[in-house]
Amino acid sequence: MADHILVLNTGSSSIKYELVDVRTRERPARGLVERIGEEKGRLTHRAGDGPPYEREARFPGHREGLDAVLEAFAQAGPELHPMAVGHRVVHGGTRFPEAVLVDDAVIAAIEELAPLAPLHNPVNLAGIRLAQRAFPGVPQVAVFDTAFQLTLPPEAYTYAVPREWRDRLGVRRFGFHGTSCAYVSRRAAALLGRDLEELDLVVLHLGNGASATAMSGGRSVDTSMGMTPLEGLVMGTRSGDVDPGLPGYLERVAGMDAQETERALGRRSGLLGLAGTPDMREVRALAAAGDADARLALAVYTRRVRAYVGAYYALLGRVDAIVFTGGVGEHDAATRAESLAGLERLGVVVDPARNGEPSSSERAVSPPGAEVAVLVVPTDEEWEIARQALALIES
Repeated sequence: MADHILVLNTGSSSIKYELVDVRTRERPARGLVERIGEEKGRLTHRAGDGPPYEREARFPGHREGLDAVLEAFAQAGPELHPMAVGHRVVHGGTRFPEAVLVDDAVIAAIEELAPLAPLHNPVNLAGIRLAQRAFPGVPQVAVFDTAFQLTLPPEAYTYAVPREWRDRLGVRRFGFHGTSCAYVSRRAAALLGRDLEELDLVVLHLGNGASATAMSGGRSVDTSMGMTPLEGLVMGTRSGDVDPGLPGYLERVAGMDAQETERALGRRSGLLGLAGTPDMREVRALAAAGDADARLALAVYTRRVRAYVGAYYALLGRVDAIVFTGGVGEHDAATRAESLAGLERLGVVVDPARNGEPSSSERAVSPPGAEVAVLVVPTDEEWEIARQALALIES
């Protein structure tokens, strides 16, 4: 299995994994361990086209979760001898503009950057350490969500805050969803039959996390997420943009400290805070049944997307394509249509028939010959991580 890379995406209560054949792009195995730390955890492992191997058990921590993954490979196959393990790491700050081989210095740096992504970097690092134990001697590669966004110009990444914060504390905008943007922008160019270097794109990654990225010539020039993944669009449980004075107000009137407010904005806001559920499918169902909160949630969500698209159109000066990706962006036709409604004078038009067609393939949902192409491109972050890991170890 010298051509296989194991991709690990370690979350706060989950481990998502795929075994990727880097020569054929086939996936001999993939799976998910969910509800780590809860009483009833679950592992689902799929090897090839065979029936899933499933196990329900309590996984007290990520170590037990990864042990269950290794057991699933042993029981259901295939044999697991990866040439490398690729890890998604959310925050690399300015230190990591590209994928890196993991060593002690890299581990220390990821640990130091944890305050910038406290919900993500520590568990990403746990996955790296567990993989080092499970696969001694196998190269471990860290691929950073922030790396792609480090092409932002100073006027895009600089906050108007005291110089000491910027110089000594490293306060600035970073942006995320870099692996997704890198992948879908290349696929968008291929779909249009044009060179990526000549395109201006707006990439809308709409999932539980959501972001908008303005790209020119294959490089990010602005993005909605900021120093942390909290800024920007409305998300599943994250608020997106709010008044910076909100934490101070809540401290004065409700006695809430900064950590409590940060947790609430990151875990109890967004669609969950507006409609009672973070799942867009459930929000849609509630809205269809007449739920006023759900209808407001949809209006707030799509208005925010539309505002960012308009802003990035103005910033770029022209847009060749708007690209939807992520779970919501790929599968929710109504969100795509509502997010772009009213932009017809800018050449942005969604074709109802094309947009409403159920499909999981790359496609245009704008009319033929539209001034601005509206595309749906399913993201493949696992392949992008495997591709970057292969390039690194082959170099």
